[in-house]
Amino acid sequence: MFPHNEEPMTTSSTRAITDLALPLPHVSRGKVREMFALGDDLLLVATDRLSAFDIVFREGIPDKGRVLTGLSDFWLDRLDAAAPHHRISSDVDEIVAAAPALAPHRGDLDGRAMLCVRARVIPIECVVRGYLEGSGWREYRETGAVTGIELPPGLRRGDRLPEPIFTPATKSSEGHDVNISYAELENRVGRELAARLRDRALAIYAEGSEHAKERGLILADTKFEFGWGATDELLLIDEVLTPDSSRFWDAEEWRPGGAQVSFDKQPVRDFLEAEREAGRWNGEPPLPPLAESAIEATSERYREAYFRIVGRTLSEAG
Repeated sequence: MFPHNEEPMTTSSTRAITDLALPLPHVSRGKVREMFALGDDLLLVATDRLSAFDIVFREGIPDKGRVLTGLSDFWLDRLDAAAPHHRISSDVDEIVAAAPALAPHRGDLDGRAMLCVRARVIPIECVVRGYLEGSGWREYRETGAVTGIELPPGLRRGDRLPEPIFTPATKSSEGHDVNISYAELENRVGRELAARLRDRALAIYAEGSEHAKERGLILADTKFEFGWGATDELLLIDEVLTPDSSRFWDAEEWRPGGAQVSFDKQPVRDFLEAEREAGRWNGEPPLPPLAESAIEATSERYREAYFRIVGRTLSEAG
């Protein structure tokens, strides 16, 4: 799956970090990230946790957290439309200097931690779709539209859309994304902010798609989050264009009409489907133990995404 004339990444020998206790006030725990207070700011640490069906596996995926943080760093540095954003620093030396008590945890934090502005989160998923997949594909099959946006008839799964579309979503208490129309977004946040979220998300997607294309990838869709900074700046927050928040496809392997070669947790989905077909899992919690082969394949997929996008391996970045 690697481009010609480029070297594949070596297999990781690092341990998976699924839990992390730091000598800082703990703010919250997400499916992947742990958030700690560092003065008036937030320390976001991406673990190697992996979720499916909104349930977190007991097993972690080595290097996954470093890929998420490293890619977010790369995009924040590269994309003009990403600014302003919440990142203060992801340099572990600067982070430890700000909180010397973290020194014993330097190894775990290196490549995973990002010191960020504590923003007031706008509770909207700003989804941009350039291709038809996922919930957008399911909605299109039923209605011929996605979040109220009419699309041409006869599109296939994986087809490129005439132009990227902004399809916002919100979160239910269970954590599932719930697609909403643009009119509903305006009702929730107001017309001015809705337009700012739409325009900013589309601009970031356009820039990211262009770079992905240069690297032999298709950025099929993605989602962004925004929040208000201390001076009421509209900040891009959370992760940016990672395999957890986006679908990256291999451009050479793109074949509309079915599932695509994707740089994400597809090996885990394949493993779960095999377990279901074999009668070892009924599709309900708890999740079955994750096979070592699926762990290794998923770790490789994430590291390959980093390599394809950034142009160097994680070890070279570190």
